[in-house]
Amino acid sequence: MNIIIPMKRVPDTAIQVTVKDGRVLLDEVETWVINPYDEYAIEEALRLIERQGEGKIIIVTIGPEAAQETIRKALAMGAHEAYHLLDDAFEQLDPLGRARVLAAAIEKIGEYDLIWPGFKGVDNDEGQTGVMVAEFLGLPHVSTAITVEEVADGHAVVKAEAEGGYRRVRVPLPAVVTQTQGPNEPRYPTLRGIMGAKKKPLTVWNADDVGVDRDELEPVVEVLSVERPPARKAGRILEGEPEDVAKELVRLLHEEAKVI
Repeated sequence: MNIIIPMKRVPDTAIQVTVKDGRVLLDEVETWVINPYDEYAIEEALRLIERQGEGKIIIVTIGPEAAQETIRKALAMGAHEAYHLLDDAFEQLDPLGRARVLAAAIEKIGEYDLIWPGFKGVDNDEGQTGVMVAEFLGLPHVSTAITVEEVADGHAVVKAEAEGGYRRVRVPLPAVVTQTQGPNEPRYPTLRGIMGAKKKPLTVWNADDVGVDRDELEPVVEVLSVERPPARKAGRILEGEPEDVAKELVRLLHEEAKVI
């Protein structure tokens, strides 16, 4: 089976980004990583192929030339080949534009059984692109998947999050599955995997290669500004006898915090 993973490159979640004049200064970000939910998708896809005994994982990433370092990490984890979508027209994409480009690239790649991105990117937290890819391609979609438990008879059984628990969905293939945090931690690339990644196919396509009209990529959603949340006020410590402290706490919650 063939699994395509649209993978996003995001700032390392362990670093603090700089916000200035209403925008995030991405040029100052030194460390970029695989979007964590995409990384969970890669891990679950690898495990599915290991259970099936055959298959191929294809990475598709939109990003600048430097994104190839992140793509190579996915290849080092075990993905088999990758496509890097690189064009000046791709620099300011909103979720709709990103989905349009990814869908066009996936159509050109051709044969696939599953399209398996993370359910959102941790940079903008929009959670729209995967669903839009499914719509562009006319495919069924299962959101907030935990893992794909089984693939057989042209269908996949997907375990996904539900309110207060889990749900199991049987979906015909091909389909789009968007991954939340999975049951397995993503594997670390081995030295052998890192060396082997250098030899795996990595194809670069621009807007003309995938057949998208640059005029259709103009953002329909504009981010007006980005701000850090206000600093938390310092906490207060109430001292005294337990009975007096309890009474003062209730008074503060009622009169100042107004939560009771």
